[in-house]
Amino acid sequence: MLSTLAEQAGIRVVGEAGDEQDVPSLVAETKPDFLLIALDESQRRPPLCDVLLRDFPGLRIIAVAPNTNVGIHYWTSLEIHSTKMEASEQALLEVIRGKMAPARRGMP
Repeated sequence: MLSTLAEQAGIRVVGEAGDEQDVPSLVAETKPDFLLIALDESQRRPPLCDVLLRDFPGLRIIAVAPNTNVGIHYWTSLEIHSTKMEASEQALLEVIRGKMAPARRGMP
């Protein structure tokens, strides 16, 4: 797959890790847009995805299980919350100090 990707216009392969333990440091060093990793036969999200997507939220991961012809694309997204508050100094201080009620979904 890497050779196919490397031959594509507009795609540049920036690294290859021989060991899964090397992946986080390689991602930090090369800052890729996408990461291609192996997916085991269980098709469960690899724990490495959680680590990488937490540390590099803009990264998109493509996990491929070549023996089963299955691939899964992982990414993160930002969810924005809001809650109405009184426009007063007291309310402002409550928000800053974390005393305001937790944000509710569905508020504009």
